[in-house]
Amino acid sequence: MTSRLQEVLFVCSRNAGRSQIATAFCNVLGHPERVRATSAGLDPAPRVHPDVVAAMQEVGIDLSQVRPLELTARMQTEVLFLVTMGCGERCPLIPAGRRVDWELDDPEGQPLGRVREIRDQIRELVQGLIVERGWA
Repeated sequence: MTSRLQEVLFVCSRNAGRSQIATAFCNVLGHPERVRATSAGLDPAPRVHPDVVAAMQEVGIDLSQVRPLELTARMQTEVLFLVTMGCGERCPLIPAGRRVDWELDDPEGQPLGRVREIRDQIRELVQGLIVERGWA
């Protein structure tokens, strides 16, 4: 079990969907003294996708005031664990054992039903990561 607070960074292309969902679930489901999640994007959107906000509101998480952030070099050097999602070869690299890549569809432009499926898939992945890393 992890004894010190682990900083996790979720990264996707626009920081307006997948990484926002994962960050929210990690911060809600993980033990607050063991894990803290943030997120960033390679080309951040001006806002979180409205359908993502709606889908997350359905599970009691409000992303309406969250703003996408740009991935910085400092974020990459300070992160203890990195989860990349769909940014391909442009995804940042850190030492092995501290990074996982989740192949997930981008919710942008998808019907709300598909956004819900992506949300639920991300929740399952985050729950598994929390258990695996001892962040519960």
